[in-house]
Amino acid sequence: MQDKIDGFIKFLAIERGLSDAYQQSVARSLASLSHWLSEKNLALREIGTDELADFLKQRKAEGLQSSSRRLTTVHLKIFFRWLAQAGVIEMDPAESLIAAKPDQSLPETLSVALVKQWLESIPTDVPLGARDRAILELFYSSGLRLAELCEARLEWLDMEEGFLRVTGKGSKTRLVRVGGSAQQAIKDYLSNGRPKLVKRRTSSHIFIGIHGSPLTPERIRQIVKTRAKLAGIDSKVYPHLLRHSFATHLLEGGADLRVIQELLGHADISTTQIYTHVSSKGLKDTHRKFHPRG
Repeated sequence: MQDKIDGFIKFLAIERGLSDAYQQSVARSLASLSHWLSEKNLALREIGTDELADFLKQRKAEGLQSSSRRLTTVHLKIFFRWLAQAGVIEMDPAESLIAAKPDQSLPETLSVALVKQWLESIPTDVPLGARDRAILELFYSSGLRLAELCEARLEWLDMEEGFLRVTGKGSKTRLVRVGGSAQQAIKDYLSNGRPKLVKRRTSSHIFIGIHGSPLTPERIRQIVKTRAKLAGIDSKVYPHLLRHSFATHLLEGGADLRVIQELLGHADISTTQIYTHVSSKGLKDTHRKFHPRG
């Protein structure tokens, strides 16, 4: 089983060009399956749809969220399809698996006023302040994923046109809009902040630390939390919160859902549609609060 998993992960890396993070996610799902098969004393050729369904049921019993079970189902489907196409197994037992229904929980967002308070609380007269303001402004202006912001490079930034080229999930490249406030914050950082952080071997990553190295995802999470705390924001904050707020505020401002889908880099419009539920909830709350018979 492990040889088959290793071969499949290599296929995802070389033939499909999928990210390390996605490869690791698939490997974790298949490692869980391998462990379960070992416990049940089942060989690969003995696996049918019922066995895979039982495996997913156990994962649910173990507390795995529906979103994670949906992802695991996708991993099973692509793995067993690959095995069938390679002739390792005669039939694909995962083809008829049904993914778990998505959770009904809505993405958390911040109000426009709270985002403004947060961003404007950061002093930009010191290099790290200028950098952190630019980071948060870009998150909110462009709806970037954390990994996309970490990997952003100077040569991908077009300040004249106000665009940044990023490579997202599945190695797909897209252009994201850099708004006026974010442009100004980035210009300030590139002029007065980044040059003071650059060292001899510094790469072309836009955002770097005090030693001139690119910022890691964990470091950016720390920056986001620290700056929120200093701004007096008590809510639980994380980088993706600004991505959610970006999409929700665009929708509330009248932006077309297809445009938001393109800006976020969603492959499927159904992923973007969750923000319509957030917007609808806001309408209900406003109506209930201000209408005499709300």
